[in-house]
Amino acid sequence: MVTMTRPDAGVVAELVSHLSGQFGERAVTSRAVREHHSHGEGLADPALPDVVVFPHSNDEVASIVRLCRLARVPVIAFGVGTSLEGHVAALYGGVCLDLSQMNRVLDINAGDLDCRVEAGVTREQLNAELKGTGLFFPIDPGANATIGGMTATRASGTNAVRYGTMRENVMGLTVVTAEGRVVRTGGRARKSSAGYDLTRLFVGAEGTLGIITEIQLRLYGVPEAISAAVCQFADLASAVNAVIVAMQSGIPVARIELLDDVQMDASIRYSKLQGFDAKPTLFFEFHGSEAGVREQSAAMQAISDDFGGSTFQWATLAEERSRLWKARHDAYYAALALKPGMTSFATDACVPISRLADCILETKAEVEKSGLTAPILGHVGDGNFHLVVLFDPADPSARERAEALAKSVSLRAIRMGGTCTGEHGIGWHKLDVLEKEHGESVDLMRSIKRALDPYNIMNPGKTVPL
Repeated sequence: MVTMTRPDAGVVAELVSHLSGQFGERAVTSRAVREHHSHGEGLADPALPDVVVFPHSNDEVASIVRLCRLARVPVIAFGVGTSLEGHVAALYGGVCLDLSQMNRVLDINAGDLDCRVEAGVTREQLNAELKGTGLFFPIDPGANATIGGMTATRASGTNAVRYGTMRENVMGLTVVTAEGRVVRTGGRARKSSAGYDLTRLFVGAEGTLGIITEIQLRLYGVPEAISAAVCQFADLASAVNAVIVAMQSGIPVARIELLDDVQMDASIRYSKLQGFDAKPTLFFEFHGSEAGVREQSAAMQAISDDFGGSTFQWATLAEERSRLWKARHDAYYAALALKPGMTSFATDACVPISRLADCILETKAEVEKSGLTAPILGHVGDGNFHLVVLFDPADPSARERAEALAKSVSLRAIRMGGTCTGEHGIGWHKLDVLEKEHGESVDLMRSIKRALDPYNIMNPGKTVPL
């Protein structure tokens, strides 16, 4: 296995020259474009690629990867840059493949509830194209991410409690391997026992084993009735315990989102939410038939009442629901607005539902002790929660405290039988805690990486510590 270092400058220059000749204006070396492709959302520790190329086909991606393999130069896939754990930083320079122009919806099979898309298609674009079919794609990480990026990071989001994550909704892939071969995995059948499950190998690999260029997806029928509600609580424990009881009772809620008092205060100010207090708050959404939605909401209201929750404030019209969920999706930017001039990064963890209250309450106490501002929010129906940690970038000790807080959250979740990341992924920010979580299994991960990418050119320095 090659230990990656920054490639020889002459070799890189020759490769960049070759790509410029082959792709013309689609091979860009301007500093502004390279800086844009040097980091995702969250903590921006930029690491610039040497060139950004915008391929239009599987064959073009394959040809670029073959050139990078010959030159032993890193290649990093890029969608729209919404990842949070440093996934797209070119730690050793190299070639950034921006797949945003590979953005065609290739097939929609309404009768079989599936479709095939190129990696650069965004989730909002896909759902816009599905209008009129009676179908939708439910995975909603908040950002208008590309389907390729969502697959590579095994994303999930607000609807995961009902519809699952990308892992459950990807049926097959087209992948360009580290050798520059175009391979297809999986298919359109709803189940298969044929050979190794290569699709699941690439889903969540964060571009370290191959570059995903096409994705076969499950689709779902648009529910007959959709209703959203908001309920507020006197304290965080009551809100979280209401969620735990709801999940243990088997209520098929489509979304349950938690905002603590700090995050709710930020969202009220930023999103101009009227009629709410800065208290721990749950956002719900119910999908199904008219009768089913009424039954689900009545059962959830009864549980909320037991924990002192306020009467539900309902949003049944599409524009009202959109306003509420936009406020939830804008929570990250609302948190940033709490402390102008501060920088931030987001971290997440996921625990078994029975440990959710313990994990969140201990985390809340640690945040208060740290003296940092770090709103808590999350997709608590599946035990997943997030922190947006704010700190002064000019104060090295503040960053140290912020990073220590994030690591402590990861270790706490692992101790409680959970994971250091429910949906953000490892990138390079969480490499140190991956071994704490998986132990000797990380050696097997390394073996897979070595077998599929012996020259360590595919997004080196991420996902698996080598």
